[in-house]
Amino acid sequence: MDTCRFDTPLGDMVAAVDDEGNLKRLSFVEGRDAVDPAAPRDNPRCESVVRQMREYFAGDRTAFDLPLDPDGTEFQKDVWRELARIPFGDRRSYSDVARQVGRPEAVRAVGAANGANPIVIVIPCHRVLGRDGSLTGYGAGLPIKRWLLDFESGMRRLPLGARF
Repeated sequence: MDTCRFDTPLGDMVAAVDDEGNLKRLSFVEGRDAVDPAAPRDNPRCESVVRQMREYFAGDRTAFDLPLDPDGTEFQKDVWRELARIPFGDRRSYSDVARQVGRPEAVRAVGAANGANPIVIVIPCHRVLGRDGSLTGYGAGLPIKRWLLDFESGMRRLPLGARF
């Protein structure tokens, strides 16, 4: 597994890519699930991840084209695939996602799978809200989730390298 660390307007992120080039993990260094805060800054194996994340934060990318291979249960992977279908700037409730994966009664399990998402932003777990539209947990913190939602709705812009 190759890792790399790179800067974003919201702080450093770390990506982990397997030998086949699949993105396995992507997290904020300050988040609860940081991959490897001591990862090197430059790693050619992570180049496409870093490039696409920079394009995203620059406002030039609304969808990612990266091979993904997150580790998880089949149910988690079903939820993550559904999350990846939520368009840029759009939002869903946990109930919506549960219905979409064919398990309308599994709202809490969807919430747990959302919280276990190992590839933030690319698998956009930040786009999932409570049924009433309220912000719910986010591994990097609710201020980051709010920033991402505002950014995607066109309400917030920061140059790359600016800090939250």
